Amino acid sequence: MGTDSEKPKRALIIYYTFSTQTAKLVHHLRKGFKEAGIEVETLKLIPEKKLSFPLHSVSRTISMMLRTFFRQRVQIKPVDKEQIRKADIIVLAGPTWSYNPSGPVLDFLDKYSYLLKGKKVLPVISCRKYWRTHYRYLKRKITSCGGKCLSPIVFTHLIKEPWSTIGTFMTIAGINPRHHSFMRKHYPRYGHNQTQLAEMEKRARDIARSLASPFP
Repeated sequence: MGTDSEKPKRALIIYYTFSTQTAKLVHHLRKGFKEAGIEVETLKLIPEKKLSFPLHSVSRTISMMLRTFFRQRVQIKPVDKEQIRKADIIVLAGPTWSYNPSGPVLDFLDKYSYLLKGKKVLPVISCRKYWRTHYRYLKRKITSCGGKCLSPIVFTHLIKEPWSTIGTFMTIAGINPRHHSFMRKHYPRYGHNQTQLAEMEKRARDIARSLASPFP
């Protein structure tokens, strides 16, 4: 009979995705974990009021940027607390909004961070470039409740600034940058490419093996 230490670890990926970029990373993260022998479940954070992408409005996009800069929460539907309790490893994945975690992730931490006590928590961040404030906030919240915040996996959009910010703003506002010849030259795509997704899968396999060690 195998011992507890020989049993496959159980990972739970808790995530919010606005424009599907985080969802793509989560798909490949999950695949890499499973290939490394870790049992994986996912828990998607769902806002009480649906957030549409794109917003189809410049003014709504500006308003959203301002609200998220000041860390306004987006209320989420209740989550399965037992699913979190059963997990050996938590992955907390989501986009950076105006330097911060997304509103749904902030609401999750307000309501459920106590469930992370005694657990390893791996942040996965999808962003343009500015992820450090996001990570510091996550680390502070996770550590304060008795969890162990691991070094993050960060995937940035590969377009250079200022075109990344301009192109992302246009995309969220519902204006396709690739329909404008000048922007198309500087902003050929939105989000993560296939090379990054393959790298996510590879890193997931490597990290899964290291996460198999018990919480200190």
